[in-house]
Amino acid sequence: MSQQGAALQNYNNELVKCIEDLCGKRDELQRQILIEEEDKHKIENDIRLASEKLARINENLAKKVTARTEFDRTISETEAAYMKILESSQTLLNVLKRESHSLRTKVDD
Repeated sequence: MSQQGAALQNYNNELVKCIEDLCGKRDELQRQILIEEEDKHKIENDIRLASEKLARINENLAKKVTARTEFDRTISETEAAYMKILESSQTLLNVLKRESHSLRTKVDD
């Protein structure tokens, strides 16, 4: 019987050692899980902050593009009006020269 008792004690010791090893591995795995969950939460927060920043940048960019389009429209309209003024000035100058010449001719006669 003592042989069987010794074998049983041996099995019991091995069983306890295996359970302790499994608990140690589980504890290490739990530690790794906690670290990775912490990393995951940090990355999720970074993504959230980056997404918010991207949304603000897109909003500001849209406003600036709209403003630039308004500038382009105003510049284009102003340049077109300026060209009309130049054409009118040129026409007025030509009329004035013609009339001036005509008046000189009448005065000289």
